[in-house]
Amino acid sequence: MPEQTRARIVVKSRQGQEETVQEWMGEVFVKEDATYIRYEEPEEIPGSGATRTLVKITGGALKIMRHGGVESEQTFEVGRRLPGFYRSPLTSFNLSTRTRSLETNLTGTTGHVVCEYDLYVFEDLSGHFAISLHIQEEQ
Repeated sequence: MPEQTRARIVVKSRQGQEETVQEWMGEVFVKEDATYIRYEEPEEIPGSGATRTLVKITGGALKIMRHGGVESEQTFEVGRRLPGFYRSPLTSFNLSTRTRSLETNLTGTTGHVVCEYDLYVFEDLSGHFAISLHIQEEQ
């Protein structure tokens, strides 16, 4: 098993003028040609439980997988429209993302990833989004 490093993870999500910033403590590790970030989100919906999130970063792709109170999967590769899904106790739907840009700047287990994409829900364009992940190894 690869060595895991404690890290502070800041996730910023933007749609139009609305920006959400979330911060967690988690773990970062490198395995083969990928960097993985793992953290736990508190329950969003009462009684649904916490959500475990795993982010996989490779040279040209970003994949976000969430399991627990919320189940979702999104994959981002520049110029491609890729399928995903979202499921919670309140709703579920298929989605897809068409990635406009993806910038990865990691040195070991510290750095950032910035992604801009169009989100489609049930084949209809839902909006243009930007997400950034900032990873800082705990000192």
